[in-house]
Amino acid sequence: MSQVTPATEPDQDAVPTPDGRSARWDAHRNRRRTDLARAARKAVHRHGPEVSMDEIAATAGTSKSIVYRYFTDKAGLQRAVGELVVAQMHDELDRAVRAAGTPRDALRSMIDVYLGMVEHSPHVYHFVTSPVSQDASVPLGHFLDAVAGLIAEPVARVLGTGPAHPMGAEVWAAGAVGFVRGAGDWWLDHHDEPDAPTRTELAERLTTWLWAGPVSSFTRRDRTTPPSLDDEEQP
Repeated sequence: MSQVTPATEPDQDAVPTPDGRSARWDAHRNRRRTDLARAARKAVHRHGPEVSMDEIAATAGTSKSIVYRYFTDKAGLQRAVGELVVAQMHDELDRAVRAAGTPRDALRSMIDVYLGMVEHSPHVYHFVTSPVSQDASVPLGHFLDAVAGLIAEPVARVLGTGPAHPMGAEVWAAGAVGFVRGAGDWWLDHHDEPDAPTRTELAERLTTWLWAGPVSSFTRRDRTTPPSLDDEEQP
């Protein structure tokens, strides 16, 4: 990526003009912001969640002052990186749910997508789920809230939550993400131990535990067709 200096970038407070220069600047700014967020994700993956702004700027091929022009502080970068991860997870979750044969398979696939993100880059995972500082501009939890929102939609679709409990999917997704996050954190600390489960084994265990609780109650309450073989797996 070529280096960009303050002198070559237009003033971010420029007044809109009839010739479309303001629109072009907005498009440029959005592209530049995305490029910097991608560079930040790469720097975190390489250097760890405690990566410095200098290391992020170096990875982006620019100066720290330019990074601060687009992001108020490191927490702003954290949020932008989280948005990139969420966008990627959105596509993966959609493919996983559509390919699933049963609601239980869909649940297992969604858990596996989350654990896959944890396994692929634990540094990025810790970066987007941990507070940067107490006075950060972005509050902790925005990433997990976004993930819960992603999961709520396919949960509602595959489980058929309806008017009887319109908030059921949202409540379940928020609780499930917290549960899976806790298990994922534990797994990162213990996955190298001899008796630790593999990613596939952990996804199956978490699926069984979650399925035996509120998920199965949703399916029992809403089903109008005879039980499937999947129901026989319930404790």
